[in-house]
Formats: sequence, C-alpha cells, structure tokens
Amino acid sequence: MKIVETERTRHRRLRERGSLDRDDLHAVLAAGFVCHLGIVVDGCPMVVPTVYGLSPDREVVYFHGSVASRSLVEAPGATVCLTVTHVDGLVLARSVFEHGVNYRCAMIYGVPRPVTAPEEKLAGLRCLTEHVTPGQWDYARRPSRKELAATALLALSTREASVKIRTGPPDDGDGPDAGLGLWAGVRPLRTVWDALDPDPLLPPGIEPPPHLR
Repeated sequence: MKIVETERTRHRRLRERGSLDRDDLHAVLAAGFVCHLGIVVDGCPMVVPTVYGLSPDREVVYFHGSVASRSLVEAPGATVCLTVTHVDGLVLARSVFEHGVNYRCAMIYGVPRPVTAPEEKLAGLRCLTEHVTPGQWDYARRPSRKELAATALLALSTREASVKIRTGPPDDGDGPDAGLGLWAGVRPLRTVWDALDPDPLLPPGIEPPPHLR
C-alpha cells in the first residue's frame, strides 16, 4: 500500500531517495522509539524530543506530549510534524563536497488529538511501552487512575507521511576525483544495548526478567 502524496510530503529534492511505500514508513518507525515533534508554542516554533509507540494496525502513532497538549488546547486544529531519523553511517568521499550520511527518515504531518478516554489511553500507553521494551507492560505495575489522569498522551495518524532513505557508497567513484588516490567509503554506525545496570536500591535476589535478559 502506498503513502498518499501531498504538497507537504512531495519529494522535490533527491527524489530517488524518497519512498511512498508504507512498509518503508513502518520499518523506520519500528526501528526507533524517540521522535522529534515540531510544533508552534506561544507563537514560537519548538522541536520536542519524546518517546512514541506504533499502534498494532500501524495507522496511529501514540506519543507523550505535555507541551503539545497544552498548545493544542490553546490552538485546536494545529498541525504538527513528527520526525524519526536513524543514522546508519557516514559517507566519506574523495572530496568534502561529496560527503554525506546514510540514513532512514520519516516525517509525519497531521493534527494530533489528545487521548482522553481511559480505555484508549491505557491501550495507547501499552503500545508505547511495548514498542520501547517488549514484555515490560505485563511485567511492571500498570498505571493507576490518578497516574492516567496526569499523563498527557497524543495520537497522530500516519496517513500523511514522507520517507527518505540513503544507502550505499560515495557518488564520486567514477568521477574526476577517483584519480586522487584517496580512500573513500562508508563508516557504518549502529546502536546496541549495553549490559543492564541495576538500581542500587534493588534488594538482593531480584533478577532481571527474561524479556530484558
């Protein structure tokens, strides 16, 4: 299924890196859990980092958004831009001009809605928690009614989105600079989880659950 192209999401530069494949969008979202939310607050642009989670049908992104919630109450119907970016490597060419970055990036536009119904808020927080750490929702204590009321959760449709992906080596391997005798290639970057660091106040004998091991 393809992404519906709009004036906001149309790829005007380096169109060959753009994708209208929803599977590419979902893959970018599934690979991360921190997004940057662009929104206008009190007349000034603001970009807020926050965690997010994708709904099971992949049609909605849930995210924490106290700043955005306050702004949407004051200006309902305001459009936001939610961005997720992964850096996969540095593209080191023979000339500085041709240097670049291998990346995967998704931008989602739309008007988020505050999630207020307790049932959906609980389901949305489950999506967010399981997206970040699968298995943690059933392991940890669930939010109380008071904690739910104090939590700001927003839902944004993934309908209007833009995806761009850059892979591969530098582009100057067959150009004039190829004769310079300089090394060129990609310096890959990957993110890995380190060893668990237990809470110093954890009583002896409490081992990490299987989903964290």
